[in-house]
Amino acid sequence: MKPSLVLLAVAAALFASSLGCKSGATVDGRPSTGPWHPWNPMTYGDLYDRLLAAGMSRAEYVDLLGAREDQAYIPAEFKAGADRWRDTGVYVDGKARAMLAWGELPVGLEPVWIKNKVSAPKRPNSNDPGWTWQEERRYRFVDYLKAIQVDVAKVKAMHVYGPKLTDSIVATGADLRGKLAEGFQFRFGGLVQGKAIPVVPLGFGNGRTPDKISAVMIYVEKEPPVLVRNVGFKLGEEIQLGVPYFGEPLRGGVRIYVDDLLAAYLKRQELQPADASKGPDGELRFSLFAFLQKQGVATDKLVEAYIIRGERRTEKLTRAELETTYFTASAQAKGGVLIGDKKRRANSLALHTRALDPKELPVVRPNEEL
Repeated sequence: MKPSLVLLAVAAALFASSLGCKSGATVDGRPSTGPWHPWNPMTYGDLYDRLLAAGMSRAEYVDLLGAREDQAYIPAEFKAGADRWRDTGVYVDGKARAMLAWGELPVGLEPVWIKNKVSAPKRPNSNDPGWTWQEERRYRFVDYLKAIQVDVAKVKAMHVYGPKLTDSIVATGADLRGKLAEGFQFRFGGLVQGKAIPVVPLGFGNGRTPDKISAVMIYVEKEPPVLVRNVGFKLGEEIQLGVPYFGEPLRGGVRIYVDDLLAAYLKRQELQPADASKGPDGELRFSLFAFLQKQGVATDKLVEAYIIRGERRTEKLTRAELETTYFTASAQAKGGVLIGDKKRRANSLALHTRALDPKELPVVRPNEEL
């Protein structure tokens, strides 16, 4: 879709009017970074607002920006690229079930070890080959589905989104129940951290092999959307830019799991001061159990919890500690929350209704540590 001549004229006029922006000035409340230049992201807020008022659509706006879209101001509600899918969500019939991050994998999910050649130091004047064998951990999708309580026998379809929605894996229920499903796996770019990467056997699903996973959609009862070439996913006549049957993908915040399933989602800006008490330093403290109960989480059967930080289960909280635990949500938490008097930062929390055997917890091998 190309912008109309009228809107292009409006854009040109707005470009010209921006030339006078000086350092320290603001444009409709947004700071200017100094003399305008073509790809100044701080002056694009004003441009967007005025073009929208003139009737330009998101598609026309992006088309106008062309190849430099990634450097220009785009409002959060219009983000459709990598940042929109920053967190790899797993959705079942449009409901968030988990996040596909190594530190948040179900504790009972067993890896599949694949032997690979990796580079190794070669001593001077030696016959060293310069490589060695090393095992790489992967996970089968069918095992993962079972671990998040999805009955593979009832799955209609599974869609694994790539960075571009048009480059997504489409697997039918029959595909997932077939022999090739054993080889349909995923791994992580940083071995035990980073974005999930699909491993697709030849002849599986629709044959697509994106270089990383943006989201996973599973359909059990709902009708799956259809992947249309060069368009994306369509449900009926409507193109699905977000999560079908849900909307915008979950992004940011602190994920809270109960027995490996996503049970609550904590976002700092959604906390109510009325639900908090003030600590000696004046900072707002929120009772963890009170927050969970308000989110509909039954706390009476909880036995223990693990703080997840940096893709690792770092500290354990007993039932007694959970009952009195509070959290704060200051900027110091860096996207997470700070737990208790020790201010232990948590990016996610894994709650359990039974005591885990230490042998069940994931173990990072020495070669997997960065």
